[in-house]
Amino acid sequence: MRKGSLRSRMTFLVAAAVAIAVAISAAGCWYIVRRELSWQLNEALREVMPPAGAMQNAVRHCSDKPVPDQYGPGWREPVQIAFPDGSRCVMGNAGIKVTPHDTRIADSDYKDADEYDGYLDDGTPVRVVVRNVGEDAALMVARPLAELQATLRNLVLLLAGVAAGGVLLAALAGLLVSRTALRPVGRLTRAVEHIAETEDLNTRIPVRGNDEIARLSQSFNAMTTALTNSRVRQQQLVADAGHELRTPLTTLRTNIDLLLRSEQTGRQLDPAAKERLLVNVKAQFAELSTLVGDLLQLARGDTDHEPHVELGLHEVVTAAVERARLRGAEVNVDLQPWYVVGNAGSLERAVLNLIDNAAKFSSGPVEVTLRDGELLVRDHGPGLPEEDLPHVFERFWRSPSARGLPGSGLGLAIVAQSVAEAGGEVSLRNAAGGGALAAMKLPGNLTPSSESAQSP
Repeated sequence: MRKGSLRSRMTFLVAAAVAIAVAISAAGCWYIVRRELSWQLNEALREVMPPAGAMQNAVRHCSDKPVPDQYGPGWREPVQIAFPDGSRCVMGNAGIKVTPHDTRIADSDYKDADEYDGYLDDGTPVRVVVRNVGEDAALMVARPLAELQATLRNLVLLLAGVAAGGVLLAALAGLLVSRTALRPVGRLTRAVEHIAETEDLNTRIPVRGNDEIARLSQSFNAMTTALTNSRVRQQQLVADAGHELRTPLTTLRTNIDLLLRSEQTGRQLDPAAKERLLVNVKAQFAELSTLVGDLLQLARGDTDHEPHVELGLHEVVTAAVERARLRGAEVNVDLQPWYVVGNAGSLERAVLNLIDNAAKFSSGPVEVTLRDGELLVRDHGPGLPEEDLPHVFERFWRSPSARGLPGSGLGLAIVAQSVAEAGGEVSLRNAAGGGALAAMKLPGNLTPSSESAQSP
């Protein structure tokens, strides 16, 4: 069965809940009224019971058949005396059917009155009150139940009408409440549909109040803001990458065109010039490879990497230092053990980028120190202007003094991303006494955890 809309389901649930509550209340009301009317009828019958003296005088003259007005006006209610053998003495204008229950009371010493629903001789349902009056006799007084039953039938009709009206009003109220309550959800739905159709992430939902709907609207607005920022960063990355790729590609095309023209025209280039062109082509290819690798590193998602595991940061730094030395960098290290949770490859790339960046400007050995989870990488170069420090971790940003040096401007951006993924912080400042000081701090411990220590 196909489910209806949320609004129709809410309306149905409200109407059903009210219907159940009204049905239970109506049944309880009917039971209480029936019990009260029945009690009042029993009390009225006890009050109209003839006195014992009247019974003795009536017994001498009554018969087992009703004889209206034989002994005066008689009683309005059917009245008779029942005996243990099942016979009776009728004193009223109608006879009551004697039951085994009546004969047991007549044959006992039980003096309290008892009541039950019985019948007259003509089958009319009545309420009967019976009581032992001594001398093996039981006095029976009855009153028709027609009035009581009519009252209860009218009450059933009244309660049914009230219940039906209550359910109808509840359905209308549920519809009104669902429309009011779901109006913000409707706005949210229309906004989502608008974004899906137009891809316009600038759509915002007005936030009213501080309830769950308002929180949902705030979360939706925060989500679209994050998506907008992500799109802007993506567009900026593509634009910056295109700008950075244009220069090496233009140089490559120019050099290759010169080589092709030399071959096509038959005018051979000087061997030294040709070698310079080929060396330049190779360098441009290397620059392109580095740039593409950096772009892939930055463009990968947060989940597009190996799982984070516990590892020794001092071991990662040692591996990065060895790679930097193979590239010709002079590095002095002072490392203290420190264990963190992260990705070894990503952190090694970050440390290597810091060392390469320091070696590029340093006039002496690069100093690498690891103490209490803080990695310090210091160079002995000219440092950075204070106005450049806030921009050093931006993508493709390069200091004016470094634009003539090789690099893509992505190294420190990769460092910032890798450190953030491991839950740490990185900063770059000018060191006292000259040079720049990069600080990378990662949460961890001096010793590995018990699970890591026990693993093979």
